[in-house]
Amino acid sequence: MAGLRVCVSDFEEEAKKVLPKAVYDYYRSGADEQNTLADNVAAFKRWLLVPRVLRNVSTVDLSVSVLGQKLSMPICVAATAMQRMAHAEGETATARACQAVGTGMMLSSWATSTIEEVMSAMTASLDGVLWLQLYIYKDRELTLSLVRRAEEAGYKAIFVTVDTPYLGRRWDDMRNRFKLPPHLSMSNFSSASMAFSEGNYGNDSGLAVYVAKAIDPTLCWDDITWLKKHTHLPVIVKGVLNGEDAVQAVNYGVDGILVSNHGARQLDGVPATIDVLEEVVRAVQGRCDVFMDGGVRQGTDVLKALALGAKAVFIGRPVLWGLACQGEQGVTEILELLKEELHLAMALSGNIHTHTHTHTHTHTRHLPCGNTHLSTIFLHSVCVGCVVCVCVCVCVCVCRLSFCI
Repeated sequence: MAGLRVCVSDFEEEAKKVLPKAVYDYYRSGADEQNTLADNVAAFKRWLLVPRVLRNVSTVDLSVSVLGQKLSMPICVAATAMQRMAHAEGETATARACQAVGTGMMLSSWATSTIEEVMSAMTASLDGVLWLQLYIYKDRELTLSLVRRAEEAGYKAIFVTVDTPYLGRRWDDMRNRFKLPPHLSMSNFSSASMAFSEGNYGNDSGLAVYVAKAIDPTLCWDDITWLKKHTHLPVIVKGVLNGEDAVQAVNYGVDGILVSNHGARQLDGVPATIDVLEEVVRAVQGRCDVFMDGGVRQGTDVLKALALGAKAVFIGRPVLWGLACQGEQGVTEILELLKEELHLAMALSGNIHTHTHTHTHTHTRHLPCGNTHLSTIFLHSVCVGCVVCVCVCVCVCVCRLSFCI
């Protein structure tokens, strides 16, 4: 019998026991030495919440509008591939859990359930919010067929991944010669080669071979224009990590930006997403909504992201751990856990709703005081002895000792 699960790490510990090693490694691992993987989580600890007291927080409203859809909380489910490796019902179980909790789910193009199956799994009498994560394939007609299917099925937006011209070096997958179990396939594709089910990928990670064959490495900003011309759905770019690219994205007419380093699975050594979030928010100047994923494990992590300007956060691995533990019920428990933690964090910091974005001072990383919205939170960065601030002082002759990243 499983023990009481009170935090995300409890779910992961249990999931590790029930998943085959190659599957757990695929879900858990990052690129190369996995420094960014660790830092995605650790970076949140470098930001401190300074609460305001004697506020009436008897009623806390977590609801938020994401891409025109009202959700019960600013915590959404990120695209994670091949969920039926974790549980027999895979993506359909995750979709039902999201609908039950009142949040949105981004479906991976590499799902082991089809676009139509996942939409059909949700209860017709209740609102359900699905978005499609899209890779742009060398075969552009194949790419557009996925978009058309999403439109016809009732998906609400397209999140186009822009950080994967090739697959990152994931050592665990290489050692395991990772490929899908023979009874599964990427269900949105009809041919065996595109469905990642043909079986012979040599001595490398099978997924790395698949990406090299299928995904278009020539992708550029003009392809965002091309995609927008072929769909009426909002288009969000997923994988932005700096202000320059954020400005480019806005100039090319995107409807949103997802600050993401692909769960630290592409290029090791890039910044943790929480550490570049405010730069992206500042760069877009309110011209589109900014979301983030990566390293969110507690409700306080969500609050910090909101305080730095994110409209909502997306979670990936925690959902997989819940799915592996107990299917739909496990995912529901994970989502309810994070929702409860966020509710408490909001109340204890003196905030009553998430509707107001904050404005940051970049030289101190303190958020200014406001009233009973998110702008009441101060965030401090914590010195961890990295001496980056010393380098900054030497370079610009201005001592900014609070600027330790």
